[in-house]
Amino acid sequence: MGKLIGEKALEQYHGHHHHNQHGCYYNYSLEEKVSEFLDNNNFAESDACLNQETIDGYGSDGNESNDPIERTLYWESQEALLQEILERYVLTGSKLRQEICRIIEVARETDFCSCTKPSIDGCTNCLRKRVISLLCDRGLNASLCVSKWKHTKKYPGGTHEYIEVIASTQGKKKQVPFVIELEFRDQFEIAKACDEYSKLVEQLPKCYVGKADYLNAMVGVMCDAAKRSMEEKNLHMGPWRKRSFMQMKWSNSSEPRSAEWNPPFQVLLSSRACKCINLASTS
Repeated sequence: MGKLIGEKALEQYHGHHHHNQHGCYYNYSLEEKVSEFLDNNNFAESDACLNQETIDGYGSDGNESNDPIERTLYWESQEALLQEILERYVLTGSKLRQEICRIIEVARETDFCSCTKPSIDGCTNCLRKRVISLLCDRGLNASLCVSKWKHTKKYPGGTHEYIEVIASTQGKKKQVPFVIELEFRDQFEIAKACDEYSKLVEQLPKCYVGKADYLNAMVGVMCDAAKRSMEEKNLHMGPWRKRSFMQMKWSNSSEPRSAEWNPPFQVLLSSRACKCINLASTS
């Protein structure tokens, strides 16, 4: 029943709303919209109808929240999208995810922080290293990934660390990277958010363990929702909240790799540098 309601809300919302300044008309079903998110990590950036503002905010003009019916349909459609993505995420690599999550909990219960002035709960950097060490001890191919991007007119420069585990498919014909983000839900916390946005955040996994395409799909839904929430609250949305910026945090994990693939020490992707550091030899 919930999926049918979400499907109806999505169709009504897009049928009512998405006729943008380029004359492009959108009338997606839930299945089509989710497939678009998952099949294209760039969310149809190559579509001639979409400019950069549309990519980051789905063409929102900032005036929709005055219409209570449209507002209700919007938030119902976002929740339906997120729910469908989460359902598919849970079904993919569930056994590996359970094992990794169990190892993460074991790491949290240890004295993992080695900082000179450790905090009460320890720091995420030390926890990340401890998790990688335990994963490698269990025979998993775990690495620390550091995404780096340069400062531009649109975005501030920065770095972001996360964990990657290379999982082999049946028959070991392909090696698929699994992203591990220990503080995934925290990435989307916003002060003074509307109730509907806060509800979406609560549905996200605290720790993300899965393929990059599901992560990117969740980022797309949440960044669009964050923009809408801030518009409703008359708050400015910083560039670090936009989808194109958020995706750079996990920019090293995007494509399945063959069994012969050997990770280089440093990989350059346009203006962003992603460095994989295997800690197995240092742990």
